[in-house]
Amino acid sequence: MNAKLRFRSLALAFTLLFAGSAFAQVQISGTVTDADTGDALPGANVVVEGTMLGNATNQDGKYTISGVANGTHTVTITFIGYTPVSKVVTVRSSNVTLDFAVEFANQALEQLEVFASRAVDRKTPVAFTNVDKVQVQRELGSRDAPMILNTTPSVYATAQGGGAGDARVNVRGFNQRNVAIMLNGVPVNDMENGWVYWSNWDGVGDATSSVQLQRGLSAVNLATPSIGGTMNIITDPSANTRQVLAKQEFGNDGFLKSTVSLSTGLIDGKYAFTVSGVRKTGDGYYDGTWTDAWAYYAAAAWNINSKQRLDFYAVGAPQRHGQNLYRQNIAAYDHEYATEVMKEDGLSATDIAGVLAKFPEAGRRWNETASPVSSSYGEFANNGFGSVDRARDNILNERENFFHKPQINLNHYYQINDKSLLSTVVYYSGGKGGGTGTAGSMVWDYSGPSRRVDYDATIARNQANGASRGILRNSHNVQWTVGAISKFKYELNENVTIETGVDWRTAEIEHYYSVRDLLGGSSYVRSDNDFNGSENLQPGDKFNYFNTNTVDWFGAFLQGEYTKDKLTAYGMAGYSMVKYGFTDQFRNDGGKPFFAESDNIGGYQVKGGASYATNDNMSFYANAGVVSKTPIFDGAIDDVSGVVNPDPQNEQFIAVEAGATFRSTDRSLAGKINVYNTVWNDRTITQFVQELNGDDGLINISGLNALHKGFEAELAYQPIDLVRADVAVSLGNWTYTDDVSAKYTPDVSDPTTQNTVNLYLKDIKVGDAPQTQFAYSLTFFPIDGVYAKVTGRSYSNYYADFDPVSRTDSGDRNQSWEIPAYNVFDLNVGYDIPRDMLKLSRFDIRLFANVFNVFDSFYVQDATDNSRFNAYSANGVNHGADDAEVHLGLPRAFNFGTRITFR
Repeated sequence: MNAKLRFRSLALAFTLLFAGSAFAQVQISGTVTDADTGDALPGANVVVEGTMLGNATNQDGKYTISGVANGTHTVTITFIGYTPVSKVVTVRSSNVTLDFAVEFANQALEQLEVFASRAVDRKTPVAFTNVDKVQVQRELGSRDAPMILNTTPSVYATAQGGGAGDARVNVRGFNQRNVAIMLNGVPVNDMENGWVYWSNWDGVGDATSSVQLQRGLSAVNLATPSIGGTMNIITDPSANTRQVLAKQEFGNDGFLKSTVSLSTGLIDGKYAFTVSGVRKTGDGYYDGTWTDAWAYYAAAAWNINSKQRLDFYAVGAPQRHGQNLYRQNIAAYDHEYATEVMKEDGLSATDIAGVLAKFPEAGRRWNETASPVSSSYGEFANNGFGSVDRARDNILNERENFFHKPQINLNHYYQINDKSLLSTVVYYSGGKGGGTGTAGSMVWDYSGPSRRVDYDATIARNQANGASRGILRNSHNVQWTVGAISKFKYELNENVTIETGVDWRTAEIEHYYSVRDLLGGSSYVRSDNDFNGSENLQPGDKFNYFNTNTVDWFGAFLQGEYTKDKLTAYGMAGYSMVKYGFTDQFRNDGGKPFFAESDNIGGYQVKGGASYATNDNMSFYANAGVVSKTPIFDGAIDDVSGVVNPDPQNEQFIAVEAGATFRSTDRSLAGKINVYNTVWNDRTITQFVQELNGDDGLINISGLNALHKGFEAELAYQPIDLVRADVAVSLGNWTYTDDVSAKYTPDVSDPTTQNTVNLYLKDIKVGDAPQTQFAYSLTFFPIDGVYAKVTGRSYSNYYADFDPVSRTDSGDRNQSWEIPAYNVFDLNVGYDIPRDMLKLSRFDIRLFANVFNVFDSFYVQDATDNSRFNAYSANGVNHGADDAEVHLGLPRAFNFGTRITFR
């Protein structure tokens, strides 16, 4: 549970040459721990100098070196990020115990963590959880990165439709738009809408040093959307030792993943380089959810002198994958399960029969966006940047995602003097790609539970017609972002530290459709471009819309921290402003493309907190803050029409949190508990109006407020070396607090005319994540090098997602559909083969396997209330299983492989 161990300790270990006497039988054993925390350091290397003898510490920091000859020896411990320690020991006829306590010393990782505003255990007054490198490697199993957080309080992550990279994460009832995702301290949320597309970061899991989730407003001093929390991913710095790593993974449904990583080690005490490459393919569980991906990671370091250091990071994942975006009526997947759920909801036998008749069972693998096509149709598609082959011979995907968005960081650290540190990162992120869909008139197949494209019929019709009536199109996102973050920290005295910084970002994003596949036709006729008139389009040509959006961001902050004895307190204030621009390249506005821009929109945050350690084993903390969050792009400018909101409104957040951490004297038991209360006022709602002069208008509807409050706890208990138990508890109560009754003037030229908007939301539960969550696990270490972990998760009090603007019926005070409670279990096992068994002192070999949803449970993981497309009655009031649309949880899945490291 200790933060310093969890995000600093589990880096790749140094390995030196070992030598020894073949005849000696005496052994040296002991434990290696962090000198500051006392926590064990697994993976540290212990060698007997001048011999071929040595070993690495196990998960509990213990080591044993056998065959040591009698005499006096020097034993040295080395571990990346820690200062090497040597001890002299005299060995005679009996075994010797020799323990080490080592000091943390990895400047690169430490500076990066400070720059990224990482929370420190028993000091930083926020609720947070660390996931270390070992846990990521053992439990992620090549899933999307946020899935590793499902055992932390108030976090709910799902794979949604099962497409690679299509995951989502929700923290304390807030979706990804209100959760800051940071990579090495740099925000990666989309600059326009705040969303995160995990397929862009497919290679991050293999390069992750640690993940820290700070829940609530967090201690991050940048103006990020950290309302639900902040997920801060720290990647491996360039390794200080030479090594080659190879990993091969296999999984269900044709999954294959190969990883290779090479590190030069520190060269001349100044330079170090690490590069990694990943290749991933698979068919996916759901029909058409194949994946075809590459990923790469590079890190380099230059110790310029004793005061300055440069670090370089680059990560990217060029990929394409089939998607399963559309949720279905529950009956589409399995009639037996649907019947069981609808009976629990109290539906009559007549209604249940009606649902089953309307939605024929298609099976658990059903995906309406993957349709069969004759293998004789061999046309190549065009993704807008050139020709691409079809991913599968016998299907076409209506919805496919393809993207490559590299991120490159250059970090500079300058220790000006003993009291001053200047940290700066300059970064670039540029990507191109998009998703696919249909355009025009398609021939639809209605034989299944939901319609899907009949490609053979559509192709035949287009061929007979000449020009295509219906096509596959690309929806493009072509973007670049450049930015810089600079922070200056100054120790005013031994108790007070002040820090100030600036955050500048600018981005340009192009959005447009292009022709992907004419589906047998000769061209596609459109008249979208005012400058060109009617056009006979060919694959790759733009149509429908072509907009260029710009985002200009600037922020600054000032923070102070006071530390004395057992007390730590901090306070910070920050201000940010954003400006949006919109250009419609297809709309002729006086001979040039239409352009609109917003004014500068300002926001602020003020927050602070304090922690107090009553003794070595107990500490308490509290924090509070106020955030005025600027609107996303379409809250300021409609991203279709270009209409500018004349008075864009900020969303307001007020948060209070308090908690405690504790551990037993022998450190076998540790825990954290906390309570939180977050008020969300004036959630952004905009509505189109038409002014009397015929112009379009965009107005704000204020007063949509919600309250998110709850209790969280984490507990870890390891009474003996062989077993450890972990529990996480989340008890939330997230509700809308008020009805909305807003008057607005649709036309400023006629102030006497007013319209009213009424939304009936008071006491309605916030949907989209379970409000009651339990996670529990047992980890076994039966022998050295072996681990086995069983994890269970239980979810309840889970309400389907819904659009608050849809609640316009004063007689409808029902909650959205309550999703059935469910339990799911995972298994992670592995074996680090002892080096002495292999007789290969320079190799580390790990065998591993993961099984997710061990008992193949049937459950609903995502749901939307009162579907517009897949409802039975669609009366807008029922709020039952018959009218919801869902994604089921993925069935039993497995992943296994081996990792070999040569040092």
